[in-house]
Amino acid sequence: MINVVAGIDIGGTNTIFGLTDRDGNILSEASLKTGDYPVFEDFVNAAAAQVSDMVKGAGANLLGVGIGAPNGNYARGTIEYAVNLAWKGIVPIAEKFRDKLGVEVKVTNDANAAAVGEKVFGGAKNVGDFIVMTLGTGLGSGIYINGQLLYGHSGFAGELGHLVLVFDGRVCGCGQRGCAEAYVSATGICRTALELLAQTREDSVLRKLSCDELTSRHIANAAGDGDKIALLAFDKTAEYLGRVIADAVMFSSPQKIFLFGGLANAGDILLVPAKKYANDFILENMRGSYEIEISQLPAANAAILGASALIWEKL
Repeated sequence: MINVVAGIDIGGTNTIFGLTDRDGNILSEASLKTGDYPVFEDFVNAAAAQVSDMVKGAGANLLGVGIGAPNGNYARGTIEYAVNLAWKGIVPIAEKFRDKLGVEVKVTNDANAAAVGEKVFGGAKNVGDFIVMTLGTGLGSGIYINGQLLYGHSGFAGELGHLVLVFDGRVCGCGQRGCAEAYVSATGICRTALELLAQTREDSVLRKLSCDELTSRHIANAAGDGDKIALLAFDKTAEYLGRVIADAVMFSSPQKIFLFGGLANAGDILLVPAKKYANDFILENMRGSYEIEISQLPAANAAILGASALIWEKL
């Protein structure tokens, strides 16, 4: 009988499940609509039943469950005040799953899960000091120092996306102004492109799209075709990213920084100028002390691998 770990990624729209073996092979997958379960206990019942069915179908032995969730607190095993979930306040998700399935359960936020996944299954297997930055709708980060994931006293350490980057700047989804997330994210680059379009009469294919239609993929495709506004939007975003990276390097001196997520998929259009700007903003003695790379986790399975790695790392 094969030993497996269940990885669960809870999102505002969908929750995805996967059973992984020690080598990171995903043996089975499933999903359910998170919004169909506004009552937390109903969600736990449905999700635990899903995991049990998958384990039974695979004829496997379940060693534990790892959960990636918005505002997941590793120290307390809870989801706390997640604005994009129906369950309000603090919900004891690890305890509830442990009661249902009788195995060890670990929970953290999605960016920390990505960092653990990078450590166990990706490019950081032999790296003790690194940072994973997730560049999706928002900007998340997971930070390893001396081989340990940084959680801090509260369990929520390492939120680079909510460091103030621009004083009295854009309103962030968290309610603050000027957060890095409002500039370095798929949402942020769209806002930058719209600002540039309003400030100039430069011809651009992006002008054909409404504010609601514009996506980071449109901007990346246009930049690849040499569109000046799109290229400038990426350059501005790379400058902001370079500032965040410089601050992070000065704080924790990582060996590597891994970029993950849709915006990172733009590749060198973002990566090359980001490296340049980071070196512009960093102390001279720190330049060249770190590398910036694209995550080695497969995008399609990263959430499941990251969540399950919470258990595999401990085993």
